[in-house]
Amino acid sequence: MTDVFGHEQVVFCADRQSGLRAIIAIHNTALGPGLGGTRFYPYESEQAALADVLNLSRGMAYKNALAGLDLGGGKAVIIGNPAKDKSEALLRAYGRFVESLGGRYITACDVGTYSEDMDLVARESRFVTGRTVANGGAGDSSILTAFGVFQGMRASAQQVHGTPSLRGLRVGVEGVGKVGHRLVDLLIEDGASVVVCDVSPHAVELVRQRHPAVEVARSATELIALDLDVYAPCALGGTLDDDSVAALRARIVCGAANNQLAHPGVEKQLEERGILYAPDYVVNSGGVIQVADEIQGFNMDRARAKAAQIYDTTLKIYAIAAEEGVPPAVAADRLAERRMSEVGRLRGIWLGG
Repeated sequence: MTDVFGHEQVVFCADRQSGLRAIIAIHNTALGPGLGGTRFYPYESEQAALADVLNLSRGMAYKNALAGLDLGGGKAVIIGNPAKDKSEALLRAYGRFVESLGGRYITACDVGTYSEDMDLVARESRFVTGRTVANGGAGDSSILTAFGVFQGMRASAQQVHGTPSLRGLRVGVEGVGKVGHRLVDLLIEDGASVVVCDVSPHAVELVRQRHPAVEVARSATELIALDLDVYAPCALGGTLDDDSVAALRARIVCGAANNQLAHPGVEKQLEERGILYAPDYVVNSGGVIQVADEIQGFNMDRARAKAAQIYDTTLKIYAIAAEEGVPPAVAADRLAERRMSEVGRLRGIWLGG
């Protein structure tokens, strides 16, 4: 595979005895060490895992830049079924590989990993965030991830309807796992009506127990085709492709999933259909803001205040998009690249000692 994204470093990790097979990708360290979570997922092949980690780590570089963090982009994937293959030995072996990078990569939670897992990784490495509260960490990063998506959605409503309130709007949430179910809570509290879908009937049932008025779609395909004001993809990436964009009836797309655009050009299709797309790595950055705050000693009020700024950042991106005549996804990329270039170049100014 050719690395079209120009990564600085890609490390393949294997420990036969524990069964560890992992890949760590560092995309860019212009702003600081690469920070990004560890995804534990049963990829069909090593090639599929590599493609995912390259894409995700690039997204982290842009996400961290627009979140205003002095951190670069990195990501890791562990190949396997977390329900069957996860063990203390495997996670600690993985921690040894993280430590071997000497701080160029800082890990955290992602799909298939939790704060308790990071506590085990941290027994072998200093470069771990997203730890449990009992061990001085921020705990579940889905709290501020959902909060940040909600702020991005409020900004999108302001852009389209002239008010940041979601009251009276119909929002379709695809995926009600760690982040999605928290987003539903925020939407209901703000007065939105909500339709959900998930591959897990249990996850849907948990949401329905908390909010009996929530509607349920049988599939993502059905959800996308409904009369919605907002479509919020909160499962895995790639949901916005040629077919789904053609079927989409919502005016706004704003969700927590990473890499929502299936291929380049989808952002233009959305624009041509008059659908406002909130760039995923902008609005879902609340989680990385939360875990990054651990580096200086976690304070929830400080982290929440920083995550609230996602509202202003999203509006800024919409303003740039309108001024430069480009889709919001392009405007977001340009703003992130500008910060990486302008601030990153300062690393070239030598400091004595």
